[in-house]
Amino acid sequence: MTRKGIIELENMEFHSFHGCFEAERTVGNRFLVYMYIETEVDKPSLSDNVKDTVNYLSVYETIREQMERPSHILEHVCRRILEAVAQRFPQIAYARVKVSKMAPPLGGNIERVSLTLDYQNPEIQ
Repeated sequence: MTRKGIIELENMEFHSFHGCFEAERTVGNRFLVYMYIETEVDKPSLSDNVKDTVNYLSVYETIREQMERPSHILEHVCRRILEAVAQRFPQIAYARVKVSKMAPPLGGNIERVSLTLDYQNPEIQ
């Protein structure tokens, strides 16, 4: 029996410089990132060895690296995050990332604007 595990990294907070406006790219803004990962967990659940699993510290570091690279739109940020995580961990079957820009400068009182993007590994059913 193959066991599917779910790894979630929730409410990672970053100060990043994503946005279409010059001020956003200069001053920056607060962003929250949520990452959901589905992967097989038989081997790591038996071995108790971090080398056999999707190491969530490495996932966090990969996300942080992408959040440090400015983009104009959230779609670009999400795509880069998913591609970087999938490349680093080819055993991921499915992943979803949500990036939220807190208090976006849209001319009103808005808590956040978010974009969610999915990844399905074509080699894993």
